[in-house]
Amino acid sequence: MPGDLLRVVTAGSVDDGKSTLVGRLLHDAKAVLADQMTAVEAASERRGYVGADLALLVDGLRAEREQGITIDVAYRYFATANRTFILADTPGHVQYTRNTVTGASTADVAVILVDARSGVVEQTKRHLAVASLLRVSEIVLAVNKMDLVDYAEEVFDRIVADFSVAASNLKDDHFTPIPIAALAGDNVVDRSMNMSWYAGAPLLEFLETVEPAARPDLPARLPVQVVIRPRTAEHPDYRGYAGRVEAGILRRGDKVQVLPSGRHSIVEGIDTPDGELEAAAAGRSVTVRLADDVDIARGDLIVVEGDPQPVLKRELDATVCWLTDKPLRAGDRYLLRHTTRAVRAIIDSIESRLDIATVTPMAGDELGLNDIGTVRIRLADTIVADAYEVNRSTGAFLLVDETSGATVAAGLVR
Repeated sequence: MPGDLLRVVTAGSVDDGKSTLVGRLLHDAKAVLADQMTAVEAASERRGYVGADLALLVDGLRAEREQGITIDVAYRYFATANRTFILADTPGHVQYTRNTVTGASTADVAVILVDARSGVVEQTKRHLAVASLLRVSEIVLAVNKMDLVDYAEEVFDRIVADFSVAASNLKDDHFTPIPIAALAGDNVVDRSMNMSWYAGAPLLEFLETVEPAARPDLPARLPVQVVIRPRTAEHPDYRGYAGRVEAGILRRGDKVQVLPSGRHSIVEGIDTPDGELEAAAAGRSVTVRLADDVDIARGDLIVVEGDPQPVLKRELDATVCWLTDKPLRAGDRYLLRHTTRAVRAIIDSIESRLDIATVTPMAGDELGLNDIGTVRIRLADTIVADAYEVNRSTGAFLLVDETSGATVAAGLVR
């Protein structure tokens, strides 16, 4: 059986119809409340539309509604009889690539839209590269607006072939193509009567039944966010280490190691606002008590002993997505934020830059806005990391401009 929760991200170029697709999906899956639908119908009537513009179910910001575009990542939660979904609708404009990275970073499935009239364009390849690099396990190529090309099978086949070339260049040629017409609802929730040549499942059926690739089982990892010492009369000797479990399952009695110091101890208790737990799975925020008095601070990592163990690193080989106008060059200095740890970093070298047109790596001495490339980074202090493909949380980091405080890059440990 599929898991209970599926995280889905939609991406595509401007006017490919992402918001209309999401609105149609919510509407036809009966996931729209009556008052929401009434508000959308009223807004559509004010604009002079014939019928309800379902894109308005998603484009929630006033600026988005006025411009008819998506700016922020719009999250929607809905459920069917078979599964619960968290759906992130990301912007299409190239300047909002960072939002696509945000939406894809936690996704199990990426739905990449292509306008059937335009085919695969540069932004399509960029979104494919982001989804591939962020190890989204299932990619759907949704060829939208098939009604505007007379539901022609040959148009669909040509777009699938072009997309396949780009996916192969990224060594990620596993994807599921679905022809849709979001405005009319063809192959979104209900099977289309206009495309009898398509034998696959509609989009919702695919999402209800797909089983994302399982990630490796890891011993528990708990990055320490804060040390709790209330020093009250009721708890004079209490010492707890609060954070979110980022992998595995942490249990009372587990033998643990604190990194980077290497000290060992045993989990004596796992506390939450709702009481004490015997075990806490990944995603749960807890406060851990240890049997020994160990020197622990924010940024340390508590790991359950076992294989594989994270690696202590002073140098990183990484893939980064550059998110600001000022180019990245060798010798530049930034603050690297990894889990709850922050260390100073210097860009040692730029190894390659991804050519979006051909989706292949090429030599380069700098990365510009929205470029994706591989770099080598030297750190002023040790971090404790897994490779990104092993664990998304402990394998990802941000680069921050110390002067402005702006996030300039999202990075993946290779």
